[in-house]
Amino acid sequence: CHGALSVLIPDPRDTDGFVKAIKPFKFTGFLGINTLFTSLCHHEGFRRLDFSKLKSTTSGGMALTTEVSKQWFLLTGCEVSEGFGMTEASPVVCANNPLDIVPGSVGRALPDTELKVIDSDGLSLPAGEAGELCVRGPQVMAGYWQRPEETAKTITDDGWLKTGDIAVVQSDGVVRIVDRLKDMIIVSGFNVYPNEIDDVLVSHPDIIESAVIGVSDKQSGEAIKAYVVTSSDDLTSEQVRKFCKEQLTGYKVPKEVVFTDQLPKSTVGKVLRRELQAEH
Repeated sequence: CHGALSVLIPDPRDTDGFVKAIKPFKFTGFLGINTLFTSLCHHEGFRRLDFSKLKSTTSGGMALTTEVSKQWFLLTGCEVSEGFGMTEASPVVCANNPLDIVPGSVGRALPDTELKVIDSDGLSLPAGEAGELCVRGPQVMAGYWQRPEETAKTITDDGWLKTGDIAVVQSDGVVRIVDRLKDMIIVSGFNVYPNEIDDVLVSHPDIIESAVIGVSDKQSGEAIKAYVVTSSDDLTSEQVRKFCKEQLTGYKVPKEVVFTDQLPKSTVGKVLRRELQAEH
């Protein structure tokens, strides 16, 4: 459409190679995910690049934390525009207008795209209530190739795609993604969403990345376990828990904090909670 040059990165986990590839260009647009923004903001070579022409930064693929969004804006002067999509919706559902970004949201539905939020019984919920996000529109797939049973689980008879994501659709149409339904942790009957806890954890000045999962617990059914990558050798698990207690309700505070050198990630850098879960 614009005749613009695209610089494609084969391995975004190779931060040195990433910076070397984009250094020759005064890039105007940037597309990435939360973990990529984190690693780049902490890379000295990237911090020295010229961001004077950067007009648009788009985030998708996983939740964008408030802290990373702030770091990116302070470094580049460009606010991150978050969106939402999935392969089954080829692949965009919602997007923020770069000229009218609503922080903490994925924006509004694309043209000709319908949204609704349902409860566990499949009943529609009113605006402002959290439930599973469903999508209907021209971008929704016809079904999984030669997998009719899986298609029936995912797409209703009247064409609604069940995303598996918990979301809130506000009365003004702005959508906020809460978390993946399968990642939700139930502590003593209370729903806990890992993204909320990760957002708090990475706001700690000594924490670079985190990943929260639920583990079996005799007393509460499930307990919260946090894996943390830190920049400090002195940070303790008790200090992390104390920091969380100052900002979270008691049942949302991690019962266990594990320090690790790195988190398991996909080839594009998405944190793989399921691999951490597999250890339990």
